[in-house]
Amino acid sequence: MTILITAGPYQFLAEFEAAAPKTVTVFCSLLPYRKQLIHVRWSGEGLWVPLGETDFGLPWENHTAHPGAGQILLYPGGISETEILFCYGGVAFASKMGSLAANHFLTITEGQENLRALGELVLWKGAQDVLFEEATEDKIRQYRMTRAKL
Repeated sequence: MTILITAGPYQFLAEFEAAAPKTVTVFCSLLPYRKQLIHVRWSGEGLWVPLGETDFGLPWENHTAHPGAGQILLYPGGISETEILFCYGGVAFASKMGSLAANHFLTITEGQENLRALGELVLWKGAQDVLFEEATEDKIRQYRMTRAKL
Protein backbone atom coordinates (compact mmCIF):
# COMPACT_ATOMS: atom_id res chain seq x y z
CA MET A 1 0.00 0.00 0.00
CA THR A 2 1.24 3.48 -0.84
CA ILE A 3 0.63 6.29 1.64
CA LEU A 4 0.03 9.93 0.72
CA ILE A 5 1.37 12.28 3.37
CA THR A 6 0.24 15.90 3.38
CA ALA A 7 2.37 17.92 5.79
CA GLY A 8 1.93 21.68 5.86
CA PRO A 9 2.01 22.78 2.19
CA TYR A 10 3.95 19.69 1.03
CA GLN A 11 2.98 16.22 -0.12
CA PHE A 12 4.95 12.98 -0.17
CA LEU A 13 4.39 9.39 -1.23
CA ALA A 14 5.64 6.66 1.08
CA GLU A 15 5.85 2.86 1.22
CA PHE A 16 5.58 0.57 4.23
CA GLU A 17 8.56 -1.47 5.42
CA ALA A 18 8.04 -5.23 5.24
CA ALA A 19 10.46 -5.69 8.16
CA ALA A 20 7.95 -4.02 10.54
CA PRO A 21 4.70 -5.92 9.88
CA LYS A 22 3.09 -5.43 13.30
CA THR A 23 3.80 -1.69 13.30
CA VAL A 24 2.42 -1.42 9.76
CA THR A 25 -0.76 -3.26 10.76
CA VAL A 26 -1.34 -0.97 13.74
CA PHE A 27 -0.67 2.17 11.71
CA CYS A 28 -2.97 1.05 8.88
CA SER A 29 -5.78 0.65 11.42
CA LEU A 30 -5.44 4.37 12.22
CA LEU A 31 -5.77 5.64 8.62
CA PRO A 32 -6.64 8.30 7.73
CA TYR A 33 -4.43 9.69 10.49
CA ARG A 34 -4.46 13.43 11.28
CA LYS A 35 -2.16 15.08 13.79
CA GLN A 36 0.36 17.91 14.00
CA LEU A 37 4.11 17.76 13.44
CA ILE A 38 6.34 19.68 15.81
CA HIS A 39 10.13 19.93 15.78
CA VAL A 40 12.09 17.45 17.88
CA ARG A 41 13.87 18.71 20.97
CA TRP A 42 16.91 16.41 21.25
CA SER A 43 17.19 14.29 18.11
CA GLY A 44 18.42 16.68 15.40
CA GLU A 45 16.73 17.17 12.03
CA GLY A 46 13.41 15.53 12.72
CA LEU A 47 9.76 16.23 13.40
CA TRP A 48 7.54 14.32 15.75
CA VAL A 49 3.99 13.56 16.68
CA PRO A 50 3.80 13.15 20.47
CA LEU A 51 1.38 10.39 21.47
CA GLY A 52 1.78 10.50 25.25
CA GLU A 53 0.98 7.26 27.03
CA THR A 54 -0.65 5.57 24.01
CA ASP A 55 0.14 1.86 24.17
CA PHE A 56 -0.11 0.08 20.84
CA GLY A 57 1.26 -3.15 22.33
CA LEU A 58 4.04 -3.22 19.75
CA PRO A 59 7.33 -5.13 19.98
CA TRP A 60 10.62 -3.80 18.68
CA GLU A 61 10.90 -4.52 14.96
CA ASN A 62 13.16 -3.00 12.32
CA HIS A 63 14.25 -0.52 14.99
CA THR A 64 17.00 2.06 14.68
CA ALA A 65 18.45 4.97 16.63
CA HIS A 66 19.99 6.64 13.57
CA PRO A 67 17.33 6.92 10.84
CA GLY A 68 17.92 8.68 7.56
CA ALA A 69 16.02 11.48 5.86
CA GLY A 70 12.64 10.28 4.67
CA GLN A 71 12.34 7.49 7.22
CA ILE A 72 9.35 7.49 9.55
CA LEU A 73 9.51 5.64 12.85
CA LEU A 74 7.11 4.73 15.62
CA TYR A 75 8.51 4.65 19.13
CA PRO A 76 6.19 2.32 21.07
CA GLY A 77 6.90 3.91 24.43
CA GLY A 78 8.71 2.76 27.51
CA ILE A 79 11.56 5.04 28.53
CA SER A 80 9.97 8.07 26.88
CA GLU A 81 6.48 8.81 25.58
CA THR A 82 5.03 7.08 22.52
CA GLU A 83 5.68 9.06 19.33
CA ILE A 84 6.02 9.10 15.57
CA LEU A 85 9.35 10.43 14.31
CA PHE A 86 9.47 12.01 10.82
CA CYS A 87 13.10 12.49 9.72
CA TYR A 88 14.13 15.25 7.31
CA GLY A 89 17.90 15.13 7.83
CA GLY A 90 20.47 13.80 10.28
CA VAL A 91 18.87 12.25 13.35
CA ALA A 92 20.27 10.58 16.45
CA PHE A 93 16.99 9.57 18.09
CA ALA A 94 16.96 10.52 21.78
CA SER A 95 14.95 11.89 24.67
CA LYS A 96 15.93 13.64 27.88
CA MET A 97 16.58 10.13 29.21
CA GLY A 98 19.19 9.42 26.49
CA SER A 99 19.44 7.45 23.25
CA LEU A 100 16.34 5.64 21.95
CA ALA A 101 15.47 3.30 19.10
CA ALA A 102 12.16 3.13 17.26
CA ASN A 103 10.44 0.98 14.65
CA HIS A 104 11.16 2.11 11.09
CA PHE A 105 7.86 1.29 9.38
CA LEU A 106 7.42 3.83 6.55
CA THR A 107 9.78 5.43 4.01
CA ILE A 108 9.15 8.41 1.76
CA THR A 109 9.69 7.39 -1.86
CA GLU A 110 8.61 10.55 -3.70
CA GLY A 111 8.87 14.20 -2.72
CA GLN A 112 12.14 13.91 -0.77
CA GLU A 113 13.28 17.21 -2.26
CA ASN A 114 10.76 18.95 0.03
CA LEU A 115 11.81 17.29 3.29
CA ARG A 116 14.28 20.01 4.33
CA ALA A 117 11.81 22.78 3.46
CA LEU A 118 9.16 21.09 5.63
CA GLY A 119 11.61 20.65 8.50
CA GLU A 120 12.71 24.27 8.38
CA LEU A 121 9.10 25.45 8.14
CA VAL A 122 8.23 23.59 11.33
CA LEU A 123 11.44 24.74 13.04
CA TRP A 124 10.92 28.44 12.30
CA LYS A 125 7.13 28.80 11.96
CA GLY A 126 5.80 26.12 14.32
CA ALA A 127 3.53 23.09 14.23
CA GLN A 128 2.09 21.96 10.90
CA ASP A 129 -0.89 19.72 10.23
CA VAL A 130 -0.08 16.27 8.87
CA LEU A 131 -2.38 13.75 7.24
CA PHE A 132 -1.41 10.15 6.44
CA GLU A 133 -3.88 8.45 4.11
CA GLU A 134 -4.05 5.59 1.65
CA ALA A 135 -2.88 6.77 -1.76
CA THR A 136 -5.45 5.54 -4.27
CA GLU A 137 -4.51 5.46 -7.94
CA ASP A 138 -6.39 8.74 -8.45
CA LYS A 139 -4.52 10.44 -5.58
CA ILE A 140 -1.17 9.21 -6.90
CA ARG A 141 -2.02 10.44 -10.40
CA GLN A 142 -3.08 13.86 -9.03
CA TYR A 143 0.07 14.09 -6.87
CA ARG A 144 2.33 13.35 -9.86
CA MET A 145 0.47 15.75 -12.16
CA THR A 146 0.80 18.54 -9.60
CA ARG A 147 4.54 17.84 -9.21
CA ALA A 148 5.04 17.81 -12.99
CA LYS A 149 3.58 21.33 -13.24
CA LEU A 150 6.08 22.74 -10.71
